[in-house]
Amino acid sequence: MFRGESRNKVDTKGRMSIPAKFRRVLEAGDPDWKSGENPNIMIVYGGRTRHFLECFTVEAMDDVVSRIMKMPRGSKKRLALSKLYLTQSIEVSVDDTGRLVLPKEQRDKIGLDDMAFFAGKGDTFEIWNPESYEAAEAEALEADDDFDPDADPSIYLDGDEDF
Repeated sequence: MFRGESRNKVDTKGRMSIPAKFRRVLEAGDPDWKSGENPNIMIVYGGRTRHFLECFTVEAMDDVVSRIMKMPRGSKKRLALSKLYLTQSIEVSVDDTGRLVLPKEQRDKIGLDDMAFFAGKGDTFEIWNPESYEAAEAEALEADDDFDPDADPSIYLDGDEDF
């Protein structure tokens, strides 16, 4: 499971270190990975409303694709999901030093310059421009009838809520 957060430098060629704990998850989720080799990572860059890159293990992406393929051919949901997860994604290998080389198009899409923010999300992790992440998190956690941003979030784990 991808947990935690990290800020890592991005060099001019788009190389950035993947957090070591994330690399172990990528290795475990790549059925072709063998000790001494480098795991692959699936990166979804699409979606006009997305200001981040969503990263999957090979097995997690295979699960997503399997669910998409079960949808009726030609349905709008299948078309939209196919575009996002199949058309607007790339497969990249982690290099020997644990780095990811992110193509310029993907860096430009999310405005990555010299720093990247890695956010663990359980079965995926996201790569953000650090400032964009902070702004998106602040907006997502605004108060409403069911959420108080000033309260300790653990109060929502009481078991009485429907998820």
